[in-house]
Amino acid sequence: MASFKAVRIDKTDTGSQAAYVDFDEADLMEGDVTLRVTHSTVNYKDGLAITGKSPVVRRFPMIPGVDLAGTVETSANPEFKPGDQVVLNGWGVGEMHLGGYAQRARVKGDWLVPLPAGLTPAQAMAIGTAGYTAMLALMALEKHGITPAMGPAIVTGAAGGVGSVAVAILKHAGYHVIASTGRPEEADYLHGLGADEIMTRQDFEGPVRPLMKERWAAGIDSVGSLTLAHVLAQTRVRGAIAACGLAQGMDLPTSVAPFILRGVCLLGVESVTCPKPLRLEAWARLAKELDRAKLASMTTTIPFDRVIDAARDIVQGKIRGRFVVEIP
Repeated sequence: MASFKAVRIDKTDTGSQAAYVDFDEADLMEGDVTLRVTHSTVNYKDGLAITGKSPVVRRFPMIPGVDLAGTVETSANPEFKPGDQVVLNGWGVGEMHLGGYAQRARVKGDWLVPLPAGLTPAQAMAIGTAGYTAMLALMALEKHGITPAMGPAIVTGAAGGVGSVAVAILKHAGYHVIASTGRPEEADYLHGLGADEIMTRQDFEGPVRPLMKERWAAGIDSVGSLTLAHVLAQTRVRGAIAACGLAQGMDLPTSVAPFILRGVCLLGVESVTCPKPLRLEAWARLAKELDRAKLASMTTTIPFDRVIDAARDIVQGKIRGRFVVEIP
């Protein structure tokens, strides 16, 4: 068996440590498809895994990277053959199963989806789990019956990965988009993605009253905690907020008032074990509805040897939009 380049996280006496290593192919985990990984990306969860800021990794040693795009080398799965280009998001990859920050991966074919028509592997990773989750959130709002005619949509953490894609696809769907960010210097960037209004983090600080002035009918929240509580208190009657992140925290200091006095719904969005039909629908819609120029404007491409630095930056809130990692 050959060796290949990878990022590996090892357990230490004080926590964990990430480093670039030569990884033995014989140590890959079980799976019926082996891939040559060509691209990955940097999500907030990847940052938590590499920095050890949160117990994301549940098996050591671990190759992090919850996303990957690549080409099938060998397959015992009837759905895939050598040469097929595929995408993987979630399923515990980078947490419990060796992930995407490596030149090779061995995974279950059931976790894979074909590279969507019209997307390159690099574009698929520019979207990544962040953009795929944003589309799942939009689909959840639509399934609940929310439409642009009901009012504006708020996006929190708008300059981040989920937020950037959310702004673009909500605008495409016809919404008046309000983008909330802790980085007001990114206003021009957000307007370029489709934001009609900009709010700052300060607008969501301080005590939350049970009900506040009604401002939006829909929302995609990747922040959680106090910000989400403020968002819910300002949601219009029979509106809905899709929650998919916890950048600010896991707590939710709110009351039942928005739910029982305005009929507001909080929709949970889970992307890791999402059923394949929903995955295929989300990816097909992203390939069709996400403007390529906007995708390019939110994307920065980095070499493989910048992954660990980028992971630290994303946890510190220094990354705008999406990072694509080229695997040499």
